[in-house]
Amino acid sequence: MGFDLRRLDIYRKVPKDLTQPTVTGAVISICCCAFMTFLFFSEFFHFISPEVVSELFVDNPGNSDEKIPVQINITLPRLACEYVGIDIQDDLGRHDVGFIENTLKTPWNKGRGCIFESRFHINRVPGNFHVSTHSADKQPDNADMAHYITSLTFGEVLDNKNLPGNFNPLARRDRSQADPAESHDYTMKIVPTIYEDSAGKTLVSYQYTYAYSNYVSFSLGGRSPAAIWFRYDLNPITVKYHERRQPIYAFLTSVCAIIGGTFTVAGIIDSFVFTASEIFKKFELGKLS
Repeated sequence: MGFDLRRLDIYRKVPKDLTQPTVTGAVISICCCAFMTFLFFSEFFHFISPEVVSELFVDNPGNSDEKIPVQINITLPRLACEYVGIDIQDDLGRHDVGFIENTLKTPWNKGRGCIFESRFHINRVPGNFHVSTHSADKQPDNADMAHYITSLTFGEVLDNKNLPGNFNPLARRDRSQADPAESHDYTMKIVPTIYEDSAGKTLVSYQYTYAYSNYVSFSLGGRSPAAIWFRYDLNPITVKYHERRQPIYAFLTSVCAIIGGTFTVAGIIDSFVFTASEIFKKFELGKLS
């Protein structure tokens, strides 16, 4: 007689006429299927959505001679555009007064104010850039530096809204009601940041934190013209964000765990409820006899 392969079957089948359907079992089965469906889709959306992870290391991305792009948009509600300019200087000896390349001035509030936009590059050394009237042909009677910062960013713009960090913390900074005589000082620590998406594309941007102070400046000749200073220094620590997707085997393992675990727990609950109901029925029959 040959070996019967069916002896190795660990999933023995029970004939239907030996099973007993119950209302409680039907309710538990429906709840079980709904719960498994919910967990499956939750795991599926987690599988198709990349996770952003971060790491830190000591480095500056790119070559040391590469410059950092800067974009600024600031509104001065009580200073006409003819007086507004931007000056750039750093520890390498750069000193640009009245930088005009990639600069746009838009009159605001019937010409009494100005929306100032500029794009420029800075060296990878400590320095500053400041909005002032230093480059104006004629100085105003009152250089009112009250302002509203729409945005100030360094590096490439990152569109991923799920990234942590502060890439534009000065956005919507409102000092429009400041004292007309005050100068404003923003001291910033810039942190290089690399973002690598799941396709391997790399973007370099910069986060920053800032400290703010305001003051009235005096010199030997009296009160100095006010200005808006942005002083910066680079942090040697680089942050790298990269997208990581869950591997397919981990997803399949989770799905199997969801199905097996739910069925097992549902079976235990159903068995407990059925046993309890049978004991209760026998108890009721004992009282009637």
